[in-house]
Amino acid sequence: MTSEEVRLNVERALEEIRPFLKNDGGDISLISIEDDDRLVKVQLQGACVGCSVNTMTLKSGVEMTIKRYVPQIEKVLNIEK
Repeated sequence: MTSEEVRLNVERALEEIRPFLKNDGGDISLISIEDDDRLVKVQLQGACVGCSVNTMTLKSGVEMTIKRYVPQIEKVLNIEK
């Protein structure tokens, strides 16, 4: 998978997750994909910032969905403002 295909698939994964986040007043944006396409940096926004379950959301929802689209991704990090 090329870097462009990785980026497109990560964006598709985020589009799948976004409605659930927006339903709770939040959102997510892709910041970067690094380390030979193994690390994804995202930024949780809106109500997701400072939410007590955002770590669980990141691991159970976001990271799991991204890995389904791009199995080579090893880690997803939230970059706070």
